[in-house]
Amino acid sequence: MPLFEYKAVAASGETVQGTMEAATVEMVVLKLQEAGNILLHARESGSGGFSLSNLSFSRRGMNVREVGEFTQQLATLLGAGLPLDRSLHVLMDLSENERIRRTVSEIRDRVREGGSLSEALEEQHGAFNRLFINMVRAGEVGGTLDITLTRLTEYLERSKDLKDAVISALIYPVMLMFLAAGSLILLLVYVIPQFTPIFEELGGDLPLITKIVLGVGSVLQNFWWLLIGLTVLAVWQFRRMLADQEKRFAWDQRVLSMRWVGDLVAKLEVARLTRTLGTLLSNGVPLLSALSIARNVISNTVLRKDVTDATREVKTGGSLAPSLAEGGRFPRLALQMVSVGEETGHLDEMLLKVSDTYDKEVRNTIDRLLDVFTPVVTLLLAVMIGTIVMSVLLAILGINDLVG
Repeated sequence: MPLFEYKAVAASGETVQGTMEAATVEMVVLKLQEAGNILLHARESGSGGFSLSNLSFSRRGMNVREVGEFTQQLATLLGAGLPLDRSLHVLMDLSENERIRRTVSEIRDRVREGGSLSEALEEQHGAFNRLFINMVRAGEVGGTLDITLTRLTEYLERSKDLKDAVISALIYPVMLMFLAAGSLILLLVYVIPQFTPIFEELGGDLPLITKIVLGVGSVLQNFWWLLIGLTVLAVWQFRRMLADQEKRFAWDQRVLSMRWVGDLVAKLEVARLTRTLGTLLSNGVPLLSALSIARNVISNTVLRKDVTDATREVKTGGSLAPSLAEGGRFPRLALQMVSVGEETGHLDEMLLKVSDTYDKEVRNTIDRLLDVFTPVVTLLLAVMIGTIVMSVLLAILGINDLVG
């Protein structure tokens, strides 16, 4: 049978590690649980495996994966009955990175001094965002910190899954575009110029399409530095434009008005908003506070303004669904589901269902767009390469006619 390496926390709170023969990693988990231990790490000897103790912080905070691992470990230890300071001490011991040990040690020391976990996290210079800190604070007030951390882990995992799904779906079309651009540049810069001396030596008037292709190739070959400079300048100017609030608002409004892209952006933003809002409400955060936190996850300034306006309406006694509907940009299905949640008193559950619905909608929309995009790019590439080849053939045929 395979030999597995493991790390676990004993009932006494001590960290234990060793090896165990078992058919699967699930059997290792079961045996350790039967012995009263809490598994933190298990992998087959000699393999990379999956480790819950791979806890690392970046210099500017933690990414989603790292925060998720930290939260999962802490939820596991607290759920097993370990005190908070002891749990943090265990996490500190598990880390092999001195900088991580120092960070966790600072959190533990702050807790031992009488501070709350949310206060300790807030003092970590932005390593944990407002959403995370407020949910931890709500869990502390309600006495359900372990449950709150478990829900936070699920939230972070689902947010990361959606982001990864979008990135994975875009990898192929982006690679296709780079390959297409590379092929065209190779033809125009290195292949086509080889025919220029031949055409000049034989003389004769070249077809217009040949002159255009040769001209484009000459520009790319001789002024590539200028084209790169103009591209960098355009990107810089675009980013500068987005830094201006009014121009950013106008741009976001234009994006939402685009036929396919606008629908995709709206669904993606709604999925983020409802998942965050539903998670906050389910952990006891008041609606107004939850709205103030959740609106920060929206990157589109137009939709963020709609949520800000809705927050003011809710503050004066209005309902959430009609308040969001006033902007006229939130999907009708989402608004109807939110309205049902308010009427039934299960707004948090309905918001999470809305996020599930729009997660699927985002994936389906991306798949449909890619189904159209890929053959269109392939067809355009074929047309461009065919045009380049035809320009050379027409020039050669024209010269042959002159010579003949």
